[in-house]
Amino acid sequence: MNLDGYDRRILEALQEDGRLSNQDLADRIGLSPSPCLRRVRRLEEAGLIGAYRAVLNARALGLNLMAFIQISMDRHTPERFENFERHVGDYPEVLECHLITGQSADYLLKVIVADMDGFQALLLNKITRIDGVTGVHSSFVMKSPVSKTSLPLLSSQNA
Repeated sequence: MNLDGYDRRILEALQEDGRLSNQDLADRIGLSPSPCLRRVRRLEEAGLIGAYRAVLNARALGLNLMAFIQISMDRHTPERFENFERHVGDYPEVLECHLITGQSADYLLKVIVADMDGFQALLLNKITRIDGVTGVHSSFVMKSPVSKTSLPLLSSQNA
């Protein structure tokens, strides 16, 4: 799909504030409401806009400990990977799961819990009990000076 300047401005504005009314969005990007709404619907139908979500404050919810966990698997088979991915997908503490290369680990998980007791429970009662997990290496986040949910929309892209 070719994105023009209006499309990119719509995507940028909605990444900043997904609750913008169509009128406010149209005003912000310099279109009238009807064509703006048609463009938003077209972007949604094309799959460029996948969902609208609220970004919650983890600390305000008592989730104070974030960690990255590198996971090593015993066998590299589709069944082993599918089983692992199905299990971690069910754990609300797992924010992200990535199959990776270039490391001694097979997976990188981003997790969040209330505290070290919560981390221990997640690790010992859930993650290490998944068939095939042979190694776990954890790194704890001390500070997150950059944390974004917005994707970069380069003006030269798809121009």
